[in-house]
Amino acid sequence: MFENERTWNRFVENNSTDDFHKKFDSAVSQVQKDFGKNYPLIIGGKEIFSNDNFQVKSPADKNLILGNFPTATKENTLHAIEAAKDSFYKWSLTPYQKRVQIFREVADVFSHDKFSLAAILCFENGKNRLEAMGDLDESIDFMRFYAEQLEVNEGFSKETKSASRNERTASVLKPYGVWGIISPFNFPSAIAIGMTSGALITGNTVVLKPSSDAPISAFKFAEAIYHKLPPAAINFVTGAGSIVGKTILESTLVDGIAFTGSKEVGMTGYSEFETKRPRPFISEMGGKNPAIIAASSDIEKATDGVLRAAFGYSGQKCSACSRVYVQKSIAPKFLERLVAKTSALKIGKPWEKDAYIGPVINESAVKKFQKASDLAKKDGTILCGGSVVSDESHKDGNFVVPTIVTNLPKDHELIREELFLPFLCVEEFENFDEALAMANKSNYGLTAGVFSQDKNEIETFFEKIEAGVTYANRAASATTGAMVGAQPFVGWKDSGISGKGAGGEYYLLQFLREQTQTRCA
Repeated sequence: MFENERTWNRFVENNSTDDFHKKFDSAVSQVQKDFGKNYPLIIGGKEIFSNDNFQVKSPADKNLILGNFPTATKENTLHAIEAAKDSFYKWSLTPYQKRVQIFREVADVFSHDKFSLAAILCFENGKNRLEAMGDLDESIDFMRFYAEQLEVNEGFSKETKSASRNERTASVLKPYGVWGIISPFNFPSAIAIGMTSGALITGNTVVLKPSSDAPISAFKFAEAIYHKLPPAAINFVTGAGSIVGKTILESTLVDGIAFTGSKEVGMTGYSEFETKRPRPFISEMGGKNPAIIAASSDIEKATDGVLRAAFGYSGQKCSACSRVYVQKSIAPKFLERLVAKTSALKIGKPWEKDAYIGPVINESAVKKFQKASDLAKKDGTILCGGSVVSDESHKDGNFVVPTIVTNLPKDHELIREELFLPFLCVEEFENFDEALAMANKSNYGLTAGVFSQDKNEIETFFEKIEAGVTYANRAASATTGAMVGAQPFVGWKDSGISGKGAGGEYYLLQFLREQTQTRCA
C-alpha cells in the first residue's frame, strides 16, 4: 500500500528533529567532496563525456562550481532520440510487473540516499533544507505511487464485452514511443523524476533534458536507473534549450512531450510540436495564484498560510501565492501581522539549519526582481522588501528581500504577470463575490486558497474558483504543497494543457493510447 515519504514530519512526530539536522549537516559536508566533478551525457546506455562543458554554480554562492556538464550538440540529441526509438520495442514489451519492480528499487535507493540528494539540491537550486527534503520525498512518492497505479490497474489491460459469441475482446492501453522530457530548475528532482517516471513506467522510452541551472539532481536519477533498463530506454542530454530542446521538439521521431516551465515557452513548444502530426503534449505552465482572506478568517492561520505560500523557496514555485485579496475590515490587521512575520524571516545560505529564504536562481531573476521593485515603488506602496541583499555574507549569491506591495492600480502588470519571485501583491475587497471575480480574472488557473470561517463562503469558493488545486484554511501553505496521491497537481486555463494532474490517478493515462483487440474463434 502506497505511503508518502514525509521525512521531516516523521522526525517531528518522533521528537527527533535534532537527529534530522545532524544527518543533514553530515550530508552537506559529504556532497561538497564532489564539487567540480565532470558529468556525462547518457545516450544509448553509455556515459559520454565532453571537452565542451558548461559550469553549474550555486545560486547561493557563485564561487562554488558544483559540476561541469556537456554542452550537447544537435547531433548528440538526434543520436539520443534515435537510440530511444530503437530501444522502444524491447522496453514496451517488458512485463509491467518488471517495470514496477525497477521503479520500486530506484525509489528505495533514493530513500536510502535522501539526505545527500537533498543536500545537493540546497547547493544546486537554493532550496532550504526542509524544501529540499520535500523535493526528494516527492520524487520517491512519484515513483512508488505510479508503480502502484500500474499494478492496481493490471498494466491497463482488461477484457471488454464481446460483440458476438465467437469473439473475445479486450481494451489495452499501449505506450506511444519516444517521449521528450523537458524539466525546470525549481523541482529538479521531483518534476524531472515525476514526468520521466510517468513516461517510462508505462513502457515509453525517454530523452530527458533538465534545466541547465540545475541538472545534477536529474542526473542522479538517470544514473540510478539506466543500467536497470534496456540500453537507451532513458537518455540524458544537457545543454541549451535553443539546441537540445529545439531538436527534441522538431523531431518527427518523438511521439510525446512532457514539459514544465513558463507559459511562453510551453505554448511556443506546443505550437511547434503539433504542426507535423497530432501527438500528446503534457504541459504545466505556471500560475498567478490567489488567496482570499475573508473577514471571518483566523488572522494567524491566514498570515502563516500566505507567508509560506508566497515566500517558501523565494516564490519560485508554479503554485506560489502571488496575489492576496483581503476584506477591507481586516486588511490593516492582516497586513500588520503579515509584514511583521515576513520581516522576521531569516535570509541565508540554504544549506544552513536556520535559513528560510535562500537565493533566486540566477542573475536574470535578480534583474527581474529589481525591475518589479522599481515598478512597485512607482505605481504602488512597498510595505516591506523591494531590495537586493548585498552585504558581505550574501554578495556572491542571488539574494533578494521578500516583498509585499499594495495600492497598485487594478490590472497592473505586477498583478497580472507571473514573476516567479518572492513578490506578493495585496488588494482589498468589499464582498466575497468581488473577491472571487478578482481571483478568477487571471488567465492562469493553477492553485488558489481561501481563509474563512463561513461555510457558505468556503463552498462558494470551491464551486466558482477557476483553478485546478484549491485549499481552504490551510495554515501550512495557502496555495502550495500538493501531496502525491492525495492532491493531484493540475492547471486550468493558461496553467496547463492536459487537464490531468501529476500525482493523481489519471496521470499515467496520458502516456498511453488505447487499442481494442478482438480474437475470433
